[in-house]
Amino acid sequence: MCVSSCLRCVAVSLVALAIVCMLSNILLLLPELKFHFLLEGHVTREATWATGLWGSGFLVVLGARASGRSSRTRGCWAFRRQMAGQLLSSCVCALAAGCCCLVSASGLSQGPLCLHNTTATPSWGVPLQPHPDRHAGYLYNRTWWGGVCLAPSGVVQWNAVLFSVMGGASGLQVVFCGANILNSLLGLTLGPGLCNGTVCVWSHAGS
Repeated sequence: MCVSSCLRCVAVSLVALAIVCMLSNILLLLPELKFHFLLEGHVTREATWATGLWGSGFLVVLGARASGRSSRTRGCWAFRRQMAGQLLSSCVCALAAGCCCLVSASGLSQGPLCLHNTTATPSWGVPLQPHPDRHAGYLYNRTWWGGVCLAPSGVVQWNAVLFSVMGGASGLQVVFCGANILNSLLGLTLGPGLCNGTVCVWSHAGS
């Protein structure tokens, strides 16, 4: 059954991308791989929302497990019931992954929370975020990457790379979930015999 084969491929892809998102979010919470920045509240706001953990991570893995169960279902009506459940879970996963993608884009564009020089003494803030009256943000001027933030060390590059990876992975999840939604609609409409040229009729109860 090509519907089931597609579900299995999507499930494997979603799990792999979920692992990437979870690892990226964990690393974003640990600048310099040290816990004290997180414990002291000196971590970028978008990282602390942990959308890579609960959104593109946990919820997407649950959706991928549902895909695996659907791919092993036999019987016309049982298969369609599973397709309806898969359609719902794919929509939830797409929303969760889309949320993570938007948060990642926001974290990337705003820049990291870091210790930086001010007119008085060094203080914690987000000095690289876009400002309509001054600049369009650090992404358009890489000369700022090494001279603005005093601590954590290398936090600009750290955030830029990890938010880019997490945003790209969650964006791919949205694409895969969209394909899964279309595939589930086909399975719901035509049943498990689509690739064999057979379609289960709705009046037939059973396999």
